[in-house]
Amino acid sequence: MINDHWKDLPTGPDVPEIVYAVIEIPKGSRNKFEYSKEFGTYILDRVLHSPQYYPGEYGFIPKTMYDDGDPMDIIVLMDERTFPGCMLEARPVGLMLMTDSGETDDKILAVPNKDPRYSHIKDISDVTPHVMAEISQFFNTYKDLEYEKDVAVHGWDNKEAAIKAINHSVQLYKEEYGE
Repeated sequence: MINDHWKDLPTGPDVPEIVYAVIEIPKGSRNKFEYSKEFGTYILDRVLHSPQYYPGEYGFIPKTMYDDGDPMDIIVLMDERTFPGCMLEARPVGLMLMTDSGETDDKILAVPNKDPRYSHIKDISDVTPHVMAEISQFFNTYKDLEYEKDVAVHGWDNKEAAIKAINHSVQLYKEEYGE
């Protein structure tokens, strides 16, 4: 039985090339849902204070832990919305370099593994500069009206960097939880 979407679900079918993304926030939403480890369900953390919407499917990779102590964040480019708790196969193509309140909070950029519309995207260089600019702009400004929130996107790195970040987050998880 799956009780904890972070700790009980597998990291992916072919880690780090194909990982599972557990979606917390659907594309186009202003509602910031988060998986609650305490309650084992998705809760509404807050509604974004700014008139912006998540630019992609946003969630985490199970059985990972990044430098901020949370699961590795992932943004999946998709045409259609999913829903909180949806798990899908994702192919990492890049890494968005970001800090949040002074802590490293990088995000994997991925595409759905089972959508032929994204089969041509293999690395960050295959993603249009405009899409990357939209995502960067969102994360640079989505907390502006919350005050005292300091978020900054520092650029993008390639698939190789994303793979290293995933491997690092899997290792940190194993060190913390012994799995």
